[in-house]
Amino acid sequence: MLTLSSSIASSITVTPNKTFLTCSSFSHKSSFNGVRIAHLLPSPASFRTTATRQSVVMMAKREEELKEIRAKTTEEINDEIVDLKGELFMLRLQRSARNEFKSSEFRRMRKRVARMLTVKREREIDDGVGKRLSRKLDRQWRKSIVPRPPPSLKKLQEEEAAEEAKESASA
Repeated sequence: MLTLSSSIASSITVTPNKTFLTCSSFSHKSSFNGVRIAHLLPSPASFRTTATRQSVVMMAKREEELKEIRAKTTEEINDEIVDLKGELFMLRLQRSARNEFKSSEFRRMRKRVARMLTVKREREIDDGVGKRLSRKLDRQWRKSIVPRPPPSLKKLQEEEAAEEAKESASA
């Protein structure tokens, strides 16, 4: 057990699982405003058990998604990366325009893009492509991308065109 004492007769007692603050003279004014611990710290073992249970489930989902990504060709992965980045851009536009959007979509899409880029890099490593050449190829690929609207924007444009067609047909 560890006990520390200060000059104003207050002591902090630390045990392996709990931390207590005791002070015999809190009414005494001092220029030192020490640390006050108001609650008991839970044991770290309880955190570990819940975290491992949740991480196992999340890992299973990731493994499923990685199997789907690995089943795709490199060209399909590149196309999907472009689409996802376009969707991310649309989400940023919605956020800046203060439209309704799910904030969880940002993280989900960024993680999906990262997984795809990871699989792409794994394939390059299998082919024996070094870091420097990989960056060069990535730069070339980025320059060769033809800008196109993301799928959600295409769907919006189709819906608007259908509404205009209905209005022109009824008028």
